[in-house]
Amino acid sequence: MKAAYYEKFGDLNQIKVGELDKPEPTEGEVLIKVKAAGVNPVDAAVARGMLKDAIPAEFPVIPGWDVAGVIEDRGYSARRFSKGDKVYAYARRPKIKHGTFAEYISIPESYVAKCPDKLSMDEAGGVPLTGLTAYQSIFDAGKLKGGETIMILGASGGVGSIAIQLANWKGATVIGVAGSSNQDYMKDLGADYTIDYSKGDVGEAVDDIAPDGIDMIFHCSRGDSLAQSHNRLKEGGRLISITNSDPKRRDDVHFQYVFVEPNATQLEHLSELADSDALKVPVSKTFKLDDAQKALQEIESLHTRGKTVIKP
Repeated sequence: MKAAYYEKFGDLNQIKVGELDKPEPTEGEVLIKVKAAGVNPVDAAVARGMLKDAIPAEFPVIPGWDVAGVIEDRGYSARRFSKGDKVYAYARRPKIKHGTFAEYISIPESYVAKCPDKLSMDEAGGVPLTGLTAYQSIFDAGKLKGGETIMILGASGGVGSIAIQLANWKGATVIGVAGSSNQDYMKDLGADYTIDYSKGDVGEAVDDIAPDGIDMIFHCSRGDSLAQSHNRLKEGGRLISITNSDPKRRDDVHFQYVFVEPNATQLEHLSELADSDALKVPVSKTFKLDDAQKALQEIESLHTRGKTVIKP
């Protein structure tokens, strides 16, 4: 099969595209013909070796943890899906080796859920990692409730775009923080208020919107926004981050760092939300498999809007 791959950690310009062995589904696994693979900042971080002490790797490594595609074959005891079913999954395994930037991937059937009917393959391919990250951060870790106020830092990116919609669906008041070009974009996704971090201190802007403070900050960006705004959390407020494992915070603030885990049940819920029009997936750019290196270089900038997808 054709795949993007690298043979050592390092610069992104070492990403190659060529022929590798097509995987075979083992017991409990399904073989998926990849139709779309979401591109995420963590894919670039993995390729640079930034997670090598946390997750073991075996070279050559095919990058990519997001997949939407069609069931092509099934291993022994894998019977939840039939050949031809449209499915999607967050495909991270305990060892980094077989990723989704390829024509095929074989993964445990337990990772897989039925694709949302109302999303295209490109859109579905952008859901798993970002959707599960947002879901596990604001619901599992953050315990967000209706009527609360959440501020999302980096709200125009892949994770933030879904987090706005999930928080909106839950009935929370949503404050989205991003650059000037993304203010209308965040409002279109359902943000009640938006803050342009380039226009001044984010904390002062929060004071104008929520003078009594906010219940939760979901931190999925880099830069100074968190340092400017973390003191606006109410006493006992929650700070959930996917980019900083130990940010500065008050002692009374509940903090949790989230690194997303595969969860097919939550993917099924995301499918239900998409099919009820509560969740849309803005795909801003698509790349061919031959351009995987360029896709990773662009996503690494952390200034992309919505989702970037590779189509093998």
